[in-house]
Amino acid sequence: MQTVREITAEIVAREGGFVNDPDDPGGATKFGVTIGTMRRLGLDLDRDGDIDVADVKLLSAEKAAEIFERHYFQGAGIDLLPAALQPTVYDMNVNAGGNAAKLLQRLLVELGERVAIDGAIGPNTAAAAARAVRQVGAALLADAYGIARRNYYYRLADLRASSRKYARRRDGGKGGWIVRAEEFISPRFHLTAAEHKARCAKWA
Repeated sequence: MQTVREITAEIVAREGGFVNDPDDPGGATKFGVTIGTMRRLGLDLDRDGDIDVADVKLLSAEKAAEIFERHYFQGAGIDLLPAALQPTVYDMNVNAGGNAAKLLQRLLVELGERVAIDGAIGPNTAAAAARAVRQVGAALLADAYGIARRNYYYRLADLRASSRKYARRRDGGKGGWIVRAEEFISPRFHLTAAEHKARCAKWA
């Protein structure tokens, strides 16, 4: 199994450098850390009394990794989950916040577990996840979560036209969101190019 440090390093690399895409609700971002997160944590890196785009640009990969491990892994309760689920839920938590936990909780409810869909991973959600692993197996549960995550991204693109570029490339291929979700899904459950095209067909 990967260590938290190894998973974190992959997330930082996956997120990439500085981006300030007007279509991204998160605003200015570097290594996956948004300006909103930096403001919440009080990271005035240039010490000029405010936290703005200049501070985002100054963020180091090492600091981003520290933020993720402290606030998006341990602080989010992901360390309580079965090891097989930690990489995929952690990665989505960085990418989509509390929706990562809600997605897991909905999946657990579908498997017959009684958990609140509140976006908070605590002892009840962790225990339910452990029971689900015993019920269906760790690999299959991780695949089911990854598929639910992929569907989540497609639904976002259904609802928000400006986000479709993250789910579908200009040439019609799989966009970054879908590729990222499928990194955590066994190849046998990956969509074919034709299936992806059909899923996006209703978009303009």
